[in-house]
Amino acid sequence: MKSPSTLDPATASDVAGEISTAKPSMTRLLPLVIIVIVVGAFFALGGNQYLSFESLGQNRRELLQWTTENPVLAAVIFFTAYTLVVAFSLPGATWMTLGGGFVFGTLMATVFVVSAATIGAVAIFLIARYCLADCFHTKMGPAALKMEAGFQANALSYLLFLRLVPAFPFWLINLVPAFLGVPLRIYIIGTFVGIIPGSVVYCSVGNGLGAVFDSGGTPDLGIIFQPEILAPIIAMAVLALVPIGYKWVKSRRGAADDSAQS
Repeated sequence: MKSPSTLDPATASDVAGEISTAKPSMTRLLPLVIIVIVVGAFFALGGNQYLSFESLGQNRRELLQWTTENPVLAAVIFFTAYTLVVAFSLPGATWMTLGGGFVFGTLMATVFVVSAATIGAVAIFLIARYCLADCFHTKMGPAALKMEAGFQANALSYLLFLRLVPAFPFWLINLVPAFLGVPLRIYIIGTFVGIIPGSVVYCSVGNGLGAVFDSGGTPDLGIIFQPEILAPIIAMAVLALVPIGYKWVKSRRGAADDSAQS
């Protein structure tokens, strides 16, 4: 079925009416139930204790030795684990990024992190769209159609901006586009490209953890907010909004020309 925002007003109204009366079935809610169970089990079994700086520091030598002896298996396990952490919106992705940089180096870790995070984000995006998009339209009503149309008109620019600016939670940006009908292809491109700068920064920090461990210190996770690092990222985020500004200026000029001719 076409997205309501791509339909004519009468058809969109009918679709909105259908959505408003629809209730999510248990089949649709099953993926969410599974996610809740996995997250609950993760905390109940103390999984959050393993995705931490302390855990990485205590096991760093064994981890490095095992990775050296089993490089391919280590990469597969890391990639799979990172994908699942993102897909289930579990805490610890930042520490996994640092750990990836420490074990695999900045370049390889960035490749693994960006690819795995994109796949995990796509998984939760599809689950959210399947399970909750109709509910979102039901609650928001006609306002949802306006939000969807506005976001879709510049979906890639908005996504790149949200992904680049580190102030927005990663899990939230995974959900919002799903509710607003962003095409999957645009979502993948915006996610993959948008998370590269931040991933490079944290993988680089992870690559230098050896010296941090030796000195008994802790990594500076706020490094991404330092002016020399944040400024270029913000500049890229602003550039992502240039097409939106161009469209706005063009529409205003067109409106002014039409007014002058009349």
